[in-house]
Amino acid sequence: MPSPATKKSGPVGSHSAVPLRAFVVPPISAYLVVMKSRARQKIGDKPASLSLSVVMPVRNSLQYLDEAVQSVLSQSFANFEFIILDDASTDGSSERLRYWAAKDKRIRLFEVDKRLGPVGSSNFVAAEARAPVVARMDADDICSPDRIAEQLRVLEQHPEAALVASLSNVIDARGRLLRGPERWRLPRKSPMAPFAHGAMMYRRKLFEEIGGYRRACEYWEDQDLITRMAAVGDILIIPNALYTVRLTTTSTRAASEQLHLEEALNHMYQVLTDTDRKDRRPEHLPRYSEKSGKVDPRVFVSLGSVPLWAGVKPRMFKRLLTRGKLRPDLATAAALAWAAWASINPFTLRAFLAAHAHIRNIIAGRVPIDVPVRWAPPVSTVSSGHRD
Repeated sequence: MPSPATKKSGPVGSHSAVPLRAFVVPPISAYLVVMKSRARQKIGDKPASLSLSVVMPVRNSLQYLDEAVQSVLSQSFANFEFIILDDASTDGSSERLRYWAAKDKRIRLFEVDKRLGPVGSSNFVAAEARAPVVARMDADDICSPDRIAEQLRVLEQHPEAALVASLSNVIDARGRLLRGPERWRLPRKSPMAPFAHGAMMYRRKLFEEIGGYRRACEYWEDQDLITRMAAVGDILIIPNALYTVRLTTTSTRAASEQLHLEEALNHMYQVLTDTDRKDRRPEHLPRYSEKSGKVDPRVFVSLGSVPLWAGVKPRMFKRLLTRGKLRPDLATAAALAWAAWASINPFTLRAFLAAHAHIRNIIAGRVPIDVPVRWAPPVSTVSSGHRD
């Protein structure tokens, strides 16, 4: 099978080709070798004053692309490069990205003819970063104007920090606010990081040392990365909404194949929450088959949350009954109640969840929004040094 061509476009000249193997996600170091030594068009040396790389993979995000790109280019801190990968989009995103690349010289645009997927595209843009600090951005989300400046300030003040993030607002496809920052999550002991993937900024050296995103953790590669980053430095969270997450039915998770997602998220719950296992590294955990496998009931709550908040009725109850690993415990009872309520009246469930989060914010008390909060997973569940 011929290798897909990778093309770089931008204001500086013509396309160039970089051979890559389809659907293979090597360690971050391998991407660096491929991209630095095989590229036919010279990228050029890193500007001496470049202090930040913003990275954003794009897959069929045309409807929200302008707002996302503009929110990055309009940052109060302007000294950055903006690395964008068009991951074989088919909705016109490619043409729109070329427009933006021609308009702003900070953009370095890459295109692939064959989809790399969430892990492959995330490693690709990270490997192209030339600055010591990298800020992640997702293609349907929005940054506040001071997001980069505030996060950089925290990293500069805390050399022990490996990663800094902020809380987020959540909006729907029309831009309507669904819920604000959930500060009650900050002191909560949970293996799930209380911030969005796109809201984080990290030190590139440490990212490369732990091996970047891991293919074994596809669709939860951000949670895995954050857990391993916590093993090599502090994770700091700015308790203010400097980022806005847009929940739509066209997001990467919502648009992906159901069975694949179920197995991936079940894998996540095994790795992050199964304290009975002595070895919880992703590559050492079993995967389930469609014929006989049962998955953690929480998988269906996780999968159903995106359509629920996007204003679509989740249809998870029957799937939970047939595919869920049902037990006489609280987690199963909660998942059954959630799925049944979402199927019957999603509007009242959304209202209840929003009110519940608001009450928990009040109970948690007032949190100073200008003082970063240190967060760490309750247990180090994943080896920080393993690369896959």
